[in-house]
Amino acid sequence: MPKPQRKKLFDPTELARFGGLALVARRVMEGFLTGVHRSPFKGFSIEFAEHRQYYPGDEIRRIDWRAYGKTDRYFIKEYEEETNLKAVLVVDASGSMGYRGSQPLSKFEFAQQVAASLAYLLLGQLDAVGLLTHDTKPRAYIPPKTSSKHLLTLLRQLEDTKTGGETSLGEVWDKIAGQHLKRRGLVILLSDCFDQNAALSRALRHLRYGHHEVILFHILAPEELEFPFKHPTKFKNLEVRGHELTVDARRLREEYLKSFEEWRTQLRRTTEDLHIDYQLLRTDQPVDRALGAYLARRE
Repeated sequence: MPKPQRKKLFDPTELARFGGLALVARRVMEGFLTGVHRSPFKGFSIEFAEHRQYYPGDEIRRIDWRAYGKTDRYFIKEYEEETNLKAVLVVDASGSMGYRGSQPLSKFEFAQQVAASLAYLLLGQLDAVGLLTHDTKPRAYIPPKTSSKHLLTLLRQLEDTKTGGETSLGEVWDKIAGQHLKRRGLVILLSDCFDQNAALSRALRHLRYGHHEVILFHILAPEELEFPFKHPTKFKNLEVRGHELTVDARRLREEYLKSFEEWRTQLRRTTEDLHIDYQLLRTDQPVDRALGAYLARRE
């Protein structure tokens, strides 16, 4: 008797009607899910709240045996969330994310593909996923849902979003934490994190104060990490129109690399102190390889 085939969450012909992001997400996630039997996000979904007394008919597996050992009475663990994981993808669409450098994808286009792939994965395991995009302020917010058709809503919003203007990233994340992310869950930040470390630290602390689990995908172009410029070079501010500066790149390189690494080291130290999962993603790496390596490590 032939084995029943596992039903696919989305029909490829249906996905093809909605453009590149859907197909990218499907390719990335189906490649990762081959041979993986457990969700890399398992463990976020249920939050313990309190005990109540056991009554006949309650499931025995919910009895807290430690409480029984102390009190000689049966208590049941009550949970705040019996549904699956609720995750929100927070995608930075500020001007600096439009930087492409020598790569086929800009940082924002790279973030779009990562966000689409994660949405595909989370919805495929029946978790609720939402999306929030921002530049100088929150621009679009789609609350978490579990419906399979919800993926197409998320992908349309991602594809319709364009990079905007200058932003104080820490202030925006702080506002998002207070206004949009009130219910505890998994918050996935996708950003180049270009702001002062003190402002970023305050915002990240605010998110953790709300008892969210937080993952920070730090998306950078190779030029930002390596500064390979050797000749007098004109740099354009992508967040302030008309702001350009010509510098002697060779003389600036050593100072730039030192300052940049100090800034990134401090950011990583902050995430470690707050128990935030930090992952650097370079835009010169294929999305499936960069994201797949992270998910495999987490799994």
